[in-house]
Amino acid sequence: MQRTLLLKNATIVATMDDERREIPHGAVFIRGNRIEAVGPSADLPDTADEVIDLSGHVVLPGLINTHHHMFQCLTRVLPAAQDAELFDWLSALFPVWSRITPDMMRTATQTAMAELMLSGCTTAADHAYLYVNGIRLDDNIEAAAEIGMRFHAARGAMSLGESQGGLPPDVLVEPDEGAILKEMQRLIETHHDARDDAMLRIAVAPCSPFTVTTDLMREGAALARSYGVNMHTHTAENWKDVAFSKERYGMTPTEFTEDVGWVGDDVWHAHCVHLDEPGIALFARTGTGVAHCPCSNMRLASGIAPVRQMLNAGVKVGLGVDGSASNDSGDLLGEARLAMLSARARDQDPTALSAREALALATRGGAAVLGRGDALGQLKPGYCADVIAYRLDDISLAGGLVDPVAALVFCTPPRVALNIINGRPVVRDGRLTTLDLPVLLERHNRMAAELVQAS
Repeated sequence: MQRTLLLKNATIVATMDDERREIPHGAVFIRGNRIEAVGPSADLPDTADEVIDLSGHVVLPGLINTHHHMFQCLTRVLPAAQDAELFDWLSALFPVWSRITPDMMRTATQTAMAELMLSGCTTAADHAYLYVNGIRLDDNIEAAAEIGMRFHAARGAMSLGESQGGLPPDVLVEPDEGAILKEMQRLIETHHDARDDAMLRIAVAPCSPFTVTTDLMREGAALARSYGVNMHTHTAENWKDVAFSKERYGMTPTEFTEDVGWVGDDVWHAHCVHLDEPGIALFARTGTGVAHCPCSNMRLASGIAPVRQMLNAGVKVGLGVDGSASNDSGDLLGEARLAMLSARARDQDPTALSAREALALATRGGAAVLGRGDALGQLKPGYCADVIAYRLDDISLAGGLVDPVAALVFCTPPRVALNIINGRPVVRDGRLTTLDLPVLLERHNRMAAELVQAS
């Protein structure tokens, strides 16, 4: 017998479905790990194994983070990297990251996931490209299973070191690309779950055009498509990124992605700040997705991605918090707020992105980018039971409750009160339930101090 859960009496249930319903005094009925019914509280069954009264709350689909580097939680606000653009920022951090251990990786991953979950995130993609000192992607996978996060583990790689014209120091690269591909294959065969309610999927994710060879990009794409898994990389993040592509490959970043086979509905690219009009058209035509990371892009002075133009062209766009050392935060609702504000600033147009459009990017937009639009990102019968709720009596929302859905984006984002992933409450009353957060933070901060002090 599957366990049932009734969430009832919410001030508003915003479904993010095709009708964009916002149901006053709404309810969600969950059976097992699936949503069975959504509607007015008076219309849904009033009995369940557990009933949670959400009076004074807004209920949404779980937020979806399409791009992260979770290990970077260990190196937030490093002084040498506080005021640097992307390439100088990386150069300052690479030597520190070379000392990260498997235990540090697992701890940082859980810290990043805990922060995301407390902001309302239920699904996260981690672009993990650091493999030193015995680190394996299995470390991140184990951490996600323990904390209860729905996880897209993107097996990154850096193979093009400084001696070969790349950016990272040689000590950080994996020079044997055959071994990289074999490890990607092992991970897919061992861990990837193709079911629509999967808690774990694997993606093939060579890091960027300035850290890997064209051979690895092409061979990685062939491997991914032979197994039917998705592909992820960085593209057109800042002006140096664009200049590198033109100088080394004689192409714009998006021309390069097409040349190496990295466009299609099974591909998503992080940043795309400097995506030009032909690039936007290419991504729209091929169904290629974009992970928009506004905070990181502003923090590193990379620019602001042309999100309105992408959406108008039909490009799939989701949100990503990016690495915790270039964002210094892992708040996905906060990222939705920054997406709205930065789009308006970029275009000098207050209608460039609305609050509800920003929430759509954070929910069903992210689901589409990750290839999960058939089961995630909406509150809809048959979809996975990933449901979040925010209290409306938070001081940050005071005076804004004439439109509580918009208030979540316009006002300072509150922490989530309830977070249900795959039918399991992982946050209740604003507290993480799956691990001891103070113990995790003490361990994480101790490791971060050891790492930075050794540099």
